[in-house]
Amino acid sequence: MKALQTEISNLLHSYIAVVERNEPYFKSPYHYHPELELVYVKESHGKRIIGDKLDTFTDGDMVFMGSNLPHVWLNDEIYYKGFTYLHAQSIVVYFNKEVFSKNFYELKESSKINDLFNRASRGIRIMGETQKKIAIKMEKLVKKKDFDRIICLMELLNILATSKDIEYITNEGYTGTTLQTKTDRLSDVYKYITTNYYNDISLDEISKIANLSPTAFCRLFKQRTNRHFVEYLNEVRISNACKFLLETNLNVSEIAFQCGYKTLSNFNKIFKKTTALSPKEYRQKTEIV
Repeated sequence: MKALQTEISNLLHSYIAVVERNEPYFKSPYHYHPELELVYVKESHGKRIIGDKLDTFTDGDMVFMGSNLPHVWLNDEIYYKGFTYLHAQSIVVYFNKEVFSKNFYELKESSKINDLFNRASRGIRIMGETQKKIAIKMEKLVKKKDFDRIICLMELLNILATSKDIEYITNEGYTGTTLQTKTDRLSDVYKYITTNYYNDISLDEISKIANLSPTAFCRLFKQRTNRHFVEYLNEVRISNACKFLLETNLNVSEIAFQCGYKTLSNFNKIFKKTTALSPKEYRQKTEIV
């Protein structure tokens, strides 16, 4: 299943677009675009794919996605049988970062918004009281026009930027850039893992890239990422395996080899531990109905 590249701003002729959908089933293909996207499912159920993560969704599901994060909502099979009592209702907000100027992002007061946009690269699921607040705001946003729409969007973003009622959707290894900064001494480590995950990467080798002893490297890596190096490496490998399963016809053995696993049994074990599905089940469940 190859992700389709689109551009919502050009399609809808606006840097901010609010779309209210009421359909028999969700019809958008597996796609990605430069715009950030906030999705509120008012009524519907099925499965959604965001990045490397397959999840179920139901009424009230709400997510915020950063630029160029592949995604699709797939209704359960019953929706495609023509029952008139079933509806796929949602409110979707699209906006381009360019709606705000470069000077805006350089403001100290905008730091939390900047951080939110960076975190959204992994996809953010919104829950609890924040979900309720955002749902009310989105209902109002549908009716807003002109500058009032920008004000309402800013209010939404401020709520999201300061909320703790969230969880990341994709694995951290999906992008491989979440933790990188210019001053981070592990920056070269993240880059090396991202571009060499399919090779054998020993602890001695990766420690030298960070210019640390193996013991010091392990301690620093655990402090920074809250996981061991091998756990992070497996996340990157499995994330890429998910992409291969979604976008290619390679068999599971070929994917295991291309993602750095020497034995199929080890790959299957780690894949299921990470995704709760076997590679075969993952591919079957992500096939578009």
